This record gives sequence, structure tokens and C-alpha cells, in this order.
Amino acid sequence: MHDLWSWLAGAAWPLWLSHGVDWREGAFHESLDLESRHCPVPFRRLRVAARQVYSFSLAQRHGLPRADEAVELGLRFLRRHAARPDGGYAWRFSLDNQVIDDRRDLYDHAFVLLALSTAATVQPGTELRDAALALDDFIEHHLTHAEGGYLESLPPDLPRRQNPHMHLLEARLAAAASFGDQRFLDAAGRLVALFRTRLFQPGSGTLAEFFTDDLRPMDDPHPAEPGHACEWIWLLDQHARLAGVQAAPEEAAALQRFVDGWGRDPGTGALFDVVGSDGTIRSAGARLWPQAERLKSAALRRHNRPDDFAEAGRVLHGYLRPDGLWHERRLPDGSFSGEPAPASSLYHLSCAITEVRDRCG
Repeated sequence: MHDLWSWLAGAAWPLWLSHGVDWREGAFHESLDLESRHCPVPFRRLRVAARQVYSFSLAQRHGLPRADEAVELGLRFLRRHAARPDGGYAWRFSLDNQVIDDRRDLYDHAFVLLALSTAATVQPGTELRDAALALDDFIEHHLTHAEGGYLESLPPDLPRRQNPHMHLLEARLAAAASFGDQRFLDAAGRLVALFRTRLFQPGSGTLAEFFTDDLRPMDDPHPAEPGHACEWIWLLDQHARLAGVQAAPEEAAALQRFVDGWGRDPGTGALFDVVGSDGTIRSAGARLWPQAERLKSAALRRHNRPDDFAEAGRVLHGYLRPDGLWHERRLPDGSFSGEPAPASSLYHLSCAITEVRDRCG
């Protein structure tokens, strides 16, 4: 795993610091072309700003020069351009940082909370805690759904998804660890309970992705994403460790059986993008991010399944370019796409590789 860490700290973080930050406008680029390293996208998203604050906070923690400037730039963008008077954050921006879509999106708000919580580990003071508490208040007061869980957005939208709830759990666990407030850990516990009672499907041993307004799975058999199964396995372990409770062993074991049995391409070893709850392949492509999430869940059983842990590292490494960029997807024929590398994937890579380094040494 040393090669992955050397790539992240020695190539990826420095390249994105140099080419992925719009230092003049005080924002972040959405993606980088693999050859020109220019951004072809004519807008900015809240989730990219939040994810880059997260990634560069990890880089700052590990001593990357100028990472602190990128973290401060991102926090300034959130305060000056994204924060709205109602306590929420706008969703999309022009290249001069003006709001062009003012919806409140749960998924993106979860990443703002994650960004504030992670930045607080490298920036002292109470300002970030106050902002995190205010954001959590907004989520509770404005996005809570009467049928359980949270609204997709304001204005409300369908289908409802498990994915924003998963990342809100991640963010609240980070907030609990950073700030020590019991309210974040209690709220994380409620999300774990929601997973066990509504999102996880015991009949198939899988995680449903899309739900009706009253939180029933939309399809049977339903689509399931192996990458999300791996994320939940990791988050259930994170919650158990932080809360001092037993993990969800039955659900986590079922998700792992699904990934092992149906989620991997036997030829490449990569996780498929989407598999049906009946085991049928819905999308034979293999994006980068599920491979990063697999590395995190594989690290949890590295002593019992060292072969799986080693394969997860090899598969992920195969997507990475020496210059610090990556191939975003493996196509069904086994070749890699040449599309621009999205900035949002740096979050997955930073999280997975630093987590494994910190856990495994």
C-alpha cells in the first residue's frame, strides 16, 4: 500500500493543488483534462468545494505545502458565496462564483458538514464548530422527512436515495470526532437505525438505492451498487468504534457476501458499478470510486482475507496515472476511458488511502 500513499502525497495532492485550484477566483475546478490539465466545465458545484476542503485538510494534516491556503480558500468560498441567509447552502455556481441554482441539496449539505468537521482538525478555534452546529440545525429543521430520514432537497425531489443518508452519517461521525458534541453521535446512531430498518433489505441481503416518498424500495429486484455496500461496511465499523457499541454484524456480513458473490468482475477484479439484487449485472462498467471504497472495507478484514486486501490495492492502483490524475472508469471491454478526471473523485482517493495508511501503517 506504500505505492498508493506515495502517489497520493507525492503526485495527486500536489497536482490538484497546482492545477485544480482556481486561485484567481477563489474556488476549485470541477475536473482536469488528462492531457491539457485544463478544466472544461463551465460551472462549479457545492459538493466539489466541500470535497476539496476535505481532501486538502487531510493533505495539510500530512504536511503538504500550501494545503492550508487551499483549505482557507475553500472555507472562504463556502462562507462568502455558498452560505444562504436561511442557514443552508446554494447548489451550483457560475465561474465567477455567482449562484445559478439555489436549491438545498441533502447530499451536498452532508459534504459541507464533513468539510467543516475535517478542516477543524487542522484549524483551531470555535468558528467551524459553530458553523457545523448551525448546518446540522438547518438539516434537522428544514430537511427532516415525516416518513423517516431526510428530504432529497428543497424543493423536494424524487426518488429518495440512500446515498445522501450514508454521507450524512459519515459527516456526523466526523463531526462527533472533531467537536466532541454528543448530538452528532446521537444523530449518527439514528441514521444507523434507519439503515437497519429501512434502507437495508434483509430478503436479498442488499442495500436498496432508490425509494418512494414513504421510503419503500422502488423496484424488485432493485439495483444495488457494490461500492455503496463497501462504504456502509466501513461506516458501520466507524460508528461502532466511535460510539462504543456493537457493529451491525448481520447486515455488514450480508453486504460483504453480496460484494464477494456478485459485485466483482472475475476478469479484472474491479467492482461493477451496478448489480441487481438478484445478482444480475446492471452496469458492467467499473468506475474509480467503488474501487477506493472497496479498499476501505477490505482493510477491515485484511488479517482474515489478505488476498482480498491485496487485490483491492492492485485494482485501485491500476486506475492511477503517474502524474497524479486517474482514469475515471473502466469500460465493459476492459479499457480505460480518457475523460477528464473529476475533482470529486479526489475525496474518495484521499479518504481511502489515508484511512488505510493510518489503520494499517
